[in-house]
Amino acid sequence: MIIIANTLAISLYLASACYQGAYLLRLSATRPRRELLLSMGAIAVTAHAISVLGPLYTSDSIDLGFFPVSSLIFWFITAITLLSTLRRPLDNLLVGLYPLAALSIIVSTLGTPAPVQAEFNTGMVSHILSSILAYSVLTIAAIQAMALAIQEQQLKSHHTHGIIQSLPPLQTMEQILFEVIWIGLLLLSVSIVTGALFIDDIFAQHLVHKTVLSIAAWVIFATLLWGRHQLGWRSQTAVRWTLGGFIALMLSYFGSKLVLELILQKV
Repeated sequence: MIIIANTLAISLYLASACYQGAYLLRLSATRPRRELLLSMGAIAVTAHAISVLGPLYTSDSIDLGFFPVSSLIFWFITAITLLSTLRRPLDNLLVGLYPLAALSIIVSTLGTPAPVQAEFNTGMVSHILSSILAYSVLTIAAIQAMALAIQEQQLKSHHTHGIIQSLPPLQTMEQILFEVIWIGLLLLSVSIVTGALFIDDIFAQHLVHKTVLSIAAWVIFATLLWGRHQLGWRSQTAVRWTLGGFIALMLSYFGSKLVLELILQKV
């Protein structure tokens, strides 16, 4: 079942990206049918869910290894973006996300499982899920910020082309960015609070760097939203703060997992 789900998700992700990308890159004159693109994406995301959630959790263990969680995060990112296309013109963002989601499945399948034998209470599960959701949403914000920066630069140089030309107007992109950051900050707040409540010592030696960097990311994003409201920060200033917060958040999780699992070979 898992093999079938993996194959279906990877195939549809790549097929959809190629189908839409060919038009955006002017390799095809035929505009892709939106209903077909969304249907392919919905099936791929559903298959990806089966692929990643099935092996992740069993009755007595949960696999929070580097590669399975990477695949889970890309599933969240892709699913959230796909749902967002129902109310905003974000279809073109999926062209870049689909190949990355497919790659995350391949890497997760080839990686070595690292299940943790443990019983998690409701509080701990809420901490894990809010952490993954926060990271997923703020990854979308980082991608949005990079697209916004490129779009603004090309508009200033009067030289728009390719996928950037197909993005929503600059003002809409900026509004979406701050909406996503607000959602991500709320989820990150839940993650930090539940971690403080349900983890015995969040400043223990193996957690201190993750905790400090997560709090640093929260401060950066909170400062950005304050600057937006009080000082009218926008465009390149917003991009720099968003990417700074994302880097701190990325290091808080992936930095520690990379060192512990792939370098020190610890779980």
